[in-house]
Amino acid sequence: MVDPAHSFSTADRPSAAATFGAWRSTAARLAPGMLLAFTIAMAAMFVNEHAGGPVMLYALLFGIAFNTLSGDARFGPGIAFTAKQILRIGVALLGARITLGEIADLGVPTALLVISGVAVAISLGWVIGRSLGLRSDHAVLSAGAVAICGASAALAISAVLPKHANSERNTILTVVGVTALSTVAMIAYPFIAGALDLSDRAAGVFIGATIHDVAQVVGAGYMISDTAGETATVVKLLRVACLVPVVMILALIFGRQARAGEAAATPLLPAFLIGFVALVALNSTGIVPPMVTIGLGEASRWALVAAVAALGMKTCLKDLFTVGPKPIAVLGLQTVFLAGFALAGLFLFVSL
Repeated sequence: MVDPAHSFSTADRPSAAATFGAWRSTAARLAPGMLLAFTIAMAAMFVNEHAGGPVMLYALLFGIAFNTLSGDARFGPGIAFTAKQILRIGVALLGARITLGEIADLGVPTALLVISGVAVAISLGWVIGRSLGLRSDHAVLSAGAVAICGASAALAISAVLPKHANSERNTILTVVGVTALSTVAMIAYPFIAGALDLSDRAAGVFIGATIHDVAQVVGAGYMISDTAGETATVVKLLRVACLVPVVMILALIFGRQARAGEAAATPLLPAFLIGFVALVALNSTGIVPPMVTIGLGEASRWALVAAVAALGMKTCLKDLFTVGPKPIAVLGLQTVFLAGFALAGLFLFVSL
């Protein structure tokens, strides 16, 4: 008589072996391209740590230097996986840097200023982009990057926008432009805050509500004082938290367009946003050890830098010069508008 347990075990073994074999085959196919992307990310971080400057821009430029490898059968699959899936993991892990308590400590007037700044910057930024001839998805990509958190927002928003022949090129252009403008703002905005005689806390709100990338926000804030740096960081994290509702709304809007036949439909709540919200909620409970939070934040940074490197490898530099000056002009106008809105709100409605 055959033992049923033995029969089940032997029948199950080929399935388990086949599954393991499939995983191993996939890993072997993706590993070369992923290893290359993370090696470029390591080089970008090394230059950033020893010479300063924007790590995202370094990763992008280093990636473009290897762009011929994206068409290589050995590296292409891993590069594509890093540019899409590792990117989404990095965005999800951003949630480990935010707690609801930090946001509540800002106070209602400041929170309303920041949130309204994001909403108005995206709305009028889209109008600016469309007025200068950008596609609707490109205009909202540019506006969202300026309004929320620079390159990270551009990468997250691009994940839910319709895909077309120029979508990756538009993402790269936005990352390059917003990173360059963020670096300029990091240098200029502390001088503007001083010229306007803003208090340290008000200067922190201004910097956190306007500069695009987190690293540049921190750098500009601490150029003024510790108080300005701490305030700028928390304000910036509130803007990062706005990424979830913004991406959900954009997924809904462009998903409807896709159902009308423009492109493939995107999910209304992508998995990486669910992960982002879950990490914010978990981090807000206080039960997550600081070491874990720091580790997740660092993992997010590595994932995003590697994703930008992979995007660079998928980009032909010649293609970036075929679009003309309009995308950069749009980013500049959106940036100036956001700075003006934040300053007007500080003087008119927020007493700091």
